[in-house]
Amino acid sequence: MIRVFLDRLYLFSGYLAGLFLIAIFVLMMVLSAGRPLGINIPAGDDFISWCMAATAFLGLAHTFRHGEMIRVGLLIDRLSDKVRHFVEIAALLVGVGFIGFFAWHAVVMTWQSLKFHDISQGVIAVPLWIPQLGYSGGLVILLIAFVDELIHVGRGFAPRYELPPPKSAEEIVERAVQSGV
Repeated sequence: MIRVFLDRLYLFSGYLAGLFLIAIFVLMMVLSAGRPLGINIPAGDDFISWCMAATAFLGLAHTFRHGEMIRVGLLIDRLSDKVRHFVEIAALLVGVGFIGFFAWHAVVMTWQSLKFHDISQGVIAVPLWIPQLGYSGGLVILLIAFVDELIHVGRGFAPRYELPPPKSAEEIVERAVQSGV
């Protein structure tokens, strides 16, 4: 039951990132096409930048869980299975530490923006905690994904974010096409 909830959380986070990406597209098209027609969105650039931050951070957990984050496997691929397992755990521990640090401070920043009623300095006054939710929420969900994976790997299982090595040249090409490389 927890596994289903976590997988849905990561998927929901990925969908939210996609929605913010669509919002970026729509806002940029309205701003670009609206200029000759005299249509202007006040603080449109601010909204676009907030959507970009939300897209980037909300998409992290989904990207991590599907093995699409950039990893340097040249060293770790050459290790024996037992040593590699401990290196994976160490890497996940370091990741949990760093992401936990950033997530904590992002949540504190968002909370303080709410507490002190911080308002954006653009044309439209927007409470800053609203656009900061995408940043801090994305980091918290990524932290959950890292802790989830650390527990999984710590129990002796292979990392779920790592795809098995390709067995043929066709599979290499197929993976490259699927990933958009």
